[in-house]
Amino acid sequence: MAQEGLAHLEVIVLDDGSTDGTAAIVAAIDDPRLQLITGGDGPLPAGWLGKPWACARLAESASGSVLVFIDADVTLEPEAIRGTVELLREQGFALVSPYPRQIAVTWLERLVQPLIAWSWSATVPLRLAETSSRPSLSAANGQFIVIDTQVYRSLGGHEAVANEVIEDVALMRAVKVFGEQAATVDGSKIASCRMYEATNEVVDGYTKSLWSAFNGPAGSLAVNGLLLTAFVAPAVAMLAGRGKTRAIGAVGYAAGVASRALVANRTGERTWPDALAHPVSVTAFCGLNLISWSRHLRGTNTWKGRPVTAVN
Repeated sequence: MAQEGLAHLEVIVLDDGSTDGTAAIVAAIDDPRLQLITGGDGPLPAGWLGKPWACARLAESASGSVLVFIDADVTLEPEAIRGTVELLREQGFALVSPYPRQIAVTWLERLVQPLIAWSWSATVPLRLAETSSRPSLSAANGQFIVIDTQVYRSLGGHEAVANEVIEDVALMRAVKVFGEQAATVDGSKIASCRMYEATNEVVDGYTKSLWSAFNGPAGSLAVNGLLLTAFVAPAVAMLAGRGKTRAIGAVGYAAGVASRALVANRTGERTWPDALAHPVSVTAFCGLNLISWSRHLRGTNTWKGRPVTAVN
């Protein structure tokens, strides 16, 4: 509500059975720009997962020429939306996904959360992705997504990604398939988010979706193998090896730490001593990847007490 530089703004909040008093807080705010939608804590419609269904309901009630999807745990700077909408219009993008600065407090948060920004910064050539029509060159963060309304509705909205666990990346891919451009940008100066506040939330949050991130179990194992070889094996060689093996391991370890530190410094996240634990972070991520598949195959993935089940 405190966003600046916007001539027209409507804020629509969906309370889908939350237990933190969201509905009461919103209802107490006297502002004609604010609208509260309640309900949605019952069974989902056939073929839908929770996040896409929630976003679809919000979009149905919106009337603006630009839609801004923001998770409830995201904090925005006063001109965050104005600046992102200007980027969308001036550069001719149909979708822009600013990547918020990730706040990490507990030990597992500090190990795993920085890997979000590090992974897309280190593996996706963002400038190339902006001009490429290849859906595979897509990296988005559903915490903060800005999309042209006409394009959104033309491609089918969130119905086009109704059964996608990682719906943010799927939505960006759908935009590219539709023939439009999309971009992921560094949003650390305009937005921040603390996704999880406890160890069990970190585990549940990652395991509910990691199984779907790498195109099947073979892809997940390949990613684990690549990460462990590139960023954990050098540290092991540095500590346990001798002579040239130790020296080569030290160089590999230093390269991994440097890449982590550079990204953390750019995005405003904690750099030291956390970057030194990069091999441990990668090991933790690979462990979460395996747990995700184990839970998925057993049908036990949950989020905030609700089952997360793939839709066929």
